[in-house]
Amino acid sequence: MSPVRIASLASLAVFGMMLVEWWISMRNERRLRDAGAIEPAQDVYSTMQWAYPAAFVVMALEGAVFGSGSRVTTFAGALLMMASKGLKFWAISSLGWRWTFRVLVVPGAPLVDHGPYAMLRHPNYVAVIGELVSMAVLVNAWVTGPLATVLFSVLLRSRISVENRALRHPACS
Repeated sequence: MSPVRIASLASLAVFGMMLVEWWISMRNERRLRDAGAIEPAQDVYSTMQWAYPAAFVVMALEGAVFGSGSRVTTFAGALLMMASKGLKFWAISSLGWRWTFRVLVVPGAPLVDHGPYAMLRHPNYVAVIGELVSMAVLVNAWVTGPLATVLFSVLLRSRISVENRALRHPACS
């Protein structure tokens, strides 16, 4: 399969899943706000909302123009993407109506400690890094892939700090 076709199909799949996630997030966000959820200050969401899709776009472009990977790397990238999406949707399912793109915390609500949250503090973010790495491998984006992953990891580190603070003291965030 040509690099352009691989990058196009991967992009369609990724952005299709992003739309599903966006729809779930918007539905849940309304419910959380109605329940009195608090959104902490200093979140990096405004940057994440363009940086995350942009990372996939630049990787797809690199892959379409310069990619010439083997079937093995394409297959490995696809498998890692499926595993990452599986982990993400397990996290979404475990959080239920409390999962959104934004950090929204209902004061007094208990922490979720089942599903992947029984093993990992932030499984959704582990899945996000897996998605970025898998796209890089899938389309052979050997320059923009690592760069996008490292830069987005910096955003996630800041996001995790905001989220942890909000979960400890939702009324003080």
